[in-house]
Parts: sequence; structure tokens; C-alpha cells
Amino acid sequence: MPSNYDAIIIGAGHNGLVTAAYLAKAGYRVLVLERRELVGGCCITEELWPGFKVSTAAYVNSLLRPEIIRDLELKKYGFEMLPRSPSSFTPFPDGRYLMMGPDKEMTHNEIAKFSKKDAEAYPKYEDMLTRVADFLEPMLTQTPPNPFSMSLGNLWQLGKMGWNFKAMGQAVAGEAVEILTGAARPILDRWFESEQLKATIATDAVIGAFAPPSHPGTAYVLFHHVMGECNGVRGVWGYVRGGMGTVSNSIASAAKSYGAEIRTNADVGKILVKDGYAYGVALKDGTEFLASRVISGADAHVTFVKLMDAKDLPADFLSAINRIDYSSATVKINVAVDRPPQFKCLPGEGIGPQHHGTMHICPDQDYIEHAYDDAKYGRWSRNPMIECTMATALDNTLAPPGKHIVSMFVQYAPYHLKDTTWEVEKDKFADRVFDIVEEYAPGFKSSVLHRIVIPPPDMERMWGITGGNIMQGSMSLSNMASFRPVAGYANYRTPVKGLYMCGAATHPGGGVMGACGLNAAREILRDG
Repeated sequence: MPSNYDAIIIGAGHNGLVTAAYLAKAGYRVLVLERRELVGGCCITEELWPGFKVSTAAYVNSLLRPEIIRDLELKKYGFEMLPRSPSSFTPFPDGRYLMMGPDKEMTHNEIAKFSKKDAEAYPKYEDMLTRVADFLEPMLTQTPPNPFSMSLGNLWQLGKMGWNFKAMGQAVAGEAVEILTGAARPILDRWFESEQLKATIATDAVIGAFAPPSHPGTAYVLFHHVMGECNGVRGVWGYVRGGMGTVSNSIASAAKSYGAEIRTNADVGKILVKDGYAYGVALKDGTEFLASRVISGADAHVTFVKLMDAKDLPADFLSAINRIDYSSATVKINVAVDRPPQFKCLPGEGIGPQHHGTMHICPDQDYIEHAYDDAKYGRWSRNPMIECTMATALDNTLAPPGKHIVSMFVQYAPYHLKDTTWEVEKDKFADRVFDIVEEYAPGFKSSVLHRIVIPPPDMERMWGITGGNIMQGSMSLSNMASFRPVAGYANYRTPVKGLYMCGAATHPGGGVMGACGLNAAREILRDG
């Protein structure tokens, strides 16, 4: 006989685990089913090579909601943040470099090397972003209002948002609208004159997005990366001791302490629906589990197209689901090296401050635009934008003594390549990336011990994310807030009674934030 639960959660990504923990804490009998042999989804640590513990997908953290860390007592289960300072290092072809971070005096002096005007403007830019964040950040853990509902609660929420928007003042409100809807490049061009500074900031506007900084919507992706905190300091990104899998494992431990059951190697093949109600799931091996609530941490395409029959969904809803954009742009390359990369512009030995944060290879904004142009026509970028991090600079638990892990996020790389495949091209692409890094850091290629190259189709296969899209769908305005995943269903519910969503396909979207899982749990508990 099938087992009965109060709630079954499909996928043990960090959001699904957050939902499981809060429901179990409230007394629900919860079962989490994970396709892979480990929990975490894209927030994992794997020993890819002996002694090397790699954050295979997600690699830095800041957005994980502080209330989740507090409510679930994650520090008790090993969660520890390691703040990065400096947080950013960009070498340039002319032999100069730009280093930035939470040290305001250092950042001012570094920017002043390229423009004294920009050094004076940067704190004002940060202050503007902080004021916009004060308006937007509370919405991350709120269920978006339904613009089509006339209920009193919904109208009250819309009115409150309008009042808070007005309270920002006309100038900041105008900036907020542009950040929510506009392109990053015009904003950066208006604030700053130095291409070196603009290029460094612009990288955050396009990570995970199939768009250059001149495209509308990239300003919000930029802003999305400056929200959050590390150990209470806003806007600071850090590493997680033990790798990103520690985030998921600590949440899983909390969930299990409240009584949640987590099964790995449990591949869900079908959501069971009868008379408009979800009543359980069936694994691909035929095993069935029954529950009065089914919650999917998978993206909308997987949930509604792969795991359900079209006859169980309204045609207009399914049509909207099929319009979601899953375009992907990123290749993840994980590298084991026998020494840190040493840059021509900052020669030295061993670990230096340049290795603490993100190392950008991106000399100007036009470089990003040209990289995008290749991908636009179905080719991988011949001169890609490269972001490298080396968590082993701060965390000695991840690699053997003297060895390091370099994590690369590289763009642009379309899912579909013209006249070829990623199986043919991925090593050629990685070789080109390594050649570029070598130009800035001679000796890098000879330091490489191991590498794994993960293009978008492999991301889809490994982590179950449609199109290899790390955000579970575009983060453009048409697919955000009240329109995520689709209009009318931003409240974590679906047209099928008892079926909910809790992953990054819901508001507020991608990133290791946990807010999607937290918000979903709140709505499920509200329904009782």
C-alpha cells in the first residue's frame, strides 16, 4: 500500500528543503523526494576528484534570508559564512587592475586610479541602491499581489506598496522603476565615466541572463546581485565553509530534526491528479506516495509539462507555461589547480587579496556586448566574459594543502549551437577560456590538475533545470513578481487543488535565497 503524508515535496533543492523544514516544524508529516543521490539541487558540494570538494553549481552566497538562518537554527548544523574582502578584482590588458570590496576607503582609492569623479560618485550610487533595496527587499518574503483580484486584502497590499513607493521620494522612485524595468548599461553610463568600473559592475547585470547589459531587464539582475547580506553586512557576498552544499545539508538537517523524511535516488515520474485534486506522486519505478498536498521544487516546465497530463490543466494556463523563456547563457567550469593564478598586473606568490573575491576578465562593456553577439547567432563567445572565484583562498577544508579550486562562470554560451553540439564543442570552449586566463595570469594552464566543463545541456541533464537556466526561467519583468511563474498564479498555488510550487520558478526567483521555499510554506500553512 502507498504511504500517506501531509505533504510531499518534489526535489531537495534548497528551496524545497526550506519548505519541508517549515512544514515539518509546524507538525506536518513531510516527505521530500530527490532524484539524485544527494540533496541540494544546484546548491551542492561534491568531491569531484580525491580531496577536492567542489561547489559544482552555485558557488557564492549572500541572499540566503537571515530569518531562515535564524528560524531553522542553521548555524547549529554547520552553516558558517566566510565574508570576502576584497570582493572583486578585475585585471586589465594595460597592466592596471581594479579591486573593490566592503572597505570603503580602499574602494575609493582603487576607483580613483581610473577616475576621481567616479570615486566620488560611487558612494552616492551605493546609497541610491540601498534606498531602492529598502523598498524592494521586504517584498522578497511577501506573496506578490494579484493585479487581477479585487479582494480587500489584495487591494490593501497594492495600496501599501504604492504608499511605500511614494515614500521613497520622486528621484529615488524614478531610479527604482528604471532598475526594475530598464537596462544596466544606460544606468552605469549615467553614473560613471570609467569603463573599468562600469565593466566590473556590469558583469553582475548579466550572470545567468541571455542578454547583454544594454538589454532591458538587466538592471534588475544587477540589483538582484547587490541585495542580501553576509553576517549582517548588506551587499557583501561570502563563501560558505565546506562549500555550498553546507547550505542545503544544514537545512536538510533542520528539516529532519523536525521529523521530515528525505529520500534520495527517488525519481518522480508523475504527479497524481484526480477530479482536479493532486493526491500524490508516482516514482519512475512505479512506487506511489500519497499526500493531501504536493509541492514541486522543479521549474514550471518540468512540473506542468513533464510530470502532468495536459488534460489536468486549463489550456490557457498551460499555454502561458509554455511561453516561459528558459534561454541559458552560462557554462560552469570547475578547475583543480596546484597553485593560485598569478596575474601579470599584480605579481606575487601564494594567496593574495586578489584571490579572495570574484576575479573578472572583462575589460569593458563593449567586450560583453561582443561576447553576446556570438551567442545571439548560435555560437559560443570567442572572447567570453569570465568570472572566477577561489573559495580555497578563505576555506582550507575544500582542497589538499597547497592546492586550490577555481570556479568559473563563463558567458555567453547558448543551449543550442548552430551546426554543432556541445559534446563536440565544450572542450574547445574551455580551451579558449583557459587561453584568455593565461593571457592575464601566465602559468595558469600549467597549474591545472583537473577540470569539468558543464554547458547548458549538461546543466539540464545533471540538475533537472530546463534549458540549463540557473534561475528556473527568465528574470525579466514579464516573468517576475505577480507574473512569476505566470500571471494569476504568483501565490505558490496552481490550478490543481493541493498542488503548490516552491522553487526558483516562483517569486522572487533565482539565487540561493530560500525565500521561494519560505513563502510557499507560509501559504501552504495558511490553507491548512
